Amino acid sequence: MFKKLAAFSAFCSLLFSINNALASTSSIMLNADNGKVMYETNADELRYPASLTKLMTLYITFNALENGRLKLTDKLKVSRVAASRSPSKLGVRAGETITVKDAIMAVIVKSANDCATVLAEHFSKTEADFAVLMTKTARKLNMKHTTFKNASGLPNSLQKTTARDMSKLAMAVYHHFPQYYKWFSVQSFRYKGQLVTGHNHLLKTFAGADGMKTGYTAAAGYNIITSAKRGGKRVIAVTMGHRYLGERDKKAALMMDKGLGALQKSSWIDVATLSREINGKATTQVASVHNGKKIFVPLYAKPTRANATTSKLQSPTVLAAVEKEKSMQTANVASNGGYAVQVGAFSDYKRAKNYAAGIKNDVAKKYAAYQIEVEEANNAGGKMYRSKLVGMKKSTADKICKSLKNQKKTCLVVAQNNSTNWARK
Repeated sequence: MFKKLAAFSAFCSLLFSINNALASTSSIMLNADNGKVMYETNADELRYPASLTKLMTLYITFNALENGRLKLTDKLKVSRVAASRSPSKLGVRAGETITVKDAIMAVIVKSANDCATVLAEHFSKTEADFAVLMTKTARKLNMKHTTFKNASGLPNSLQKTTARDMSKLAMAVYHHFPQYYKWFSVQSFRYKGQLVTGHNHLLKTFAGADGMKTGYTAAAGYNIITSAKRGGKRVIAVTMGHRYLGERDKKAALMMDKGLGALQKSSWIDVATLSREINGKATTQVASVHNGKKIFVPLYAKPTRANATTSKLQSPTVLAAVEKEKSMQTANVASNGGYAVQVGAFSDYKRAKNYAAGIKNDVAKKYAAYQIEVEEANNAGGKMYRSKLVGMKKSTADKICKSLKNQKKTCLVVAQNNSTNWARK
C-alpha cells in the first residue's frame, strides 16, 4: 500500500514539475544590426532545444562551404544510422547518396532528422563525435550554457541550451553567412520530383518574416528562432517552452511586431517600455535621464490631454535632439581613444562588417562604448577588408583582445591614424 502511495506521489511530483517547467517560457529579442537586447524574459533558463539544435549543424556546414572543404554538389552517403532516425525525416535510404544542397534544404524546410545525421557523419566518425564539435563551436560563439548531444535535437536529457544562447547562434548564422541565410525563407523544395513543404507558419502569416527554425518535443515544448525585416530594420526573436504551437507563434509575432515598430520610430529603444508593451502593460511615456535631468519621452503613444504638460518633450524635434545628443556622446567616447582591436580580415566587405558587429555584441556588455569600422587594404591577392573595433584607449583595447583570445578568437591591438582607408559601402 505504502509503495503504491509513494509511486503515485512520485508520479504527481513529476507531472507537476513538467507542467511547471512548461508554464514558464523563455524569450529574447535582439536588434539584428547590433545585437542589442530589446526584450527578454527567463532568457538564461536552461531548456531543451529540440530542432533548434539543427541551426548549429547548419552553421558548421556553412562554415565548411565557406572554407572550401565542402561543395553544394558533393554527394554524401547515407548510413544505416542516419536512415533509421525517427521523423521528422526526408526518408533517405541507407546506402544511397544525397547532395549537400538537398541535405541542407531538407534540414531547413523539413527539419529532417535523417539529413542532419548525414551531415554530422560527414564531418565526424559518429554523430556523438560531431556533437562534441558542436559544443566546442558553441563556446567559440560565447554560448556558455549550451551542450549538444546530437545533430538534430532528438530527445536527450543532457542536451540543453538557453534562449540567450540560441539568439547568439542566430546572430552568428545571419552575420557570418549572409550568402546562405536566404535559404531560411524557403517554404518548399523538390526532392526526387516530390514537393517537400515546411511548417514555419510565420513565413506565411507575418509580414517581413524570413527565417529561421522551429522545434518541438514533448519535453521541450514548442520553440522557435525567427527573424523579420521591415523598413530596413531587422529583429531576431527566440521563444521557447510553449505548450501550444499557436501560443508560440503568437508570442513570436507580438515580439517582432512591437520590436520592429519601435525601431521604425527610434534606434534608441527603452527596454523597460518595450517589455511592458509586449507583456500587455504599455504606458504612454518613459522616464529617461539626460545631462542629469529626468525627462519623459513617449516611444509608442501620442500625447493626450492628461499629459499635455510634457507635450513639448514629446515632439519629433525633441526626440531628434535626444538622438543627436546620444550620437554626440558616442562620438566623444570614440574620439577619446586612438587604438583599435582588429578582429579579422576578409575578402568580402559585408562579411567583415558583420563579423565585427558580432564581436562587438559579445563584448559590449562588459566594456565601454565604441564603434566598428572596416579598413580597406590591398595585398598580393587583391583587396582585403579588416574588421575593427575602434576608438578606445590602449588599456581597454588590451583587455578586449585578451578576453577574445581567452575565447580562442584571434585579435590584434593596433594604433589608429588619420591616413586609415575606411571602407564605405
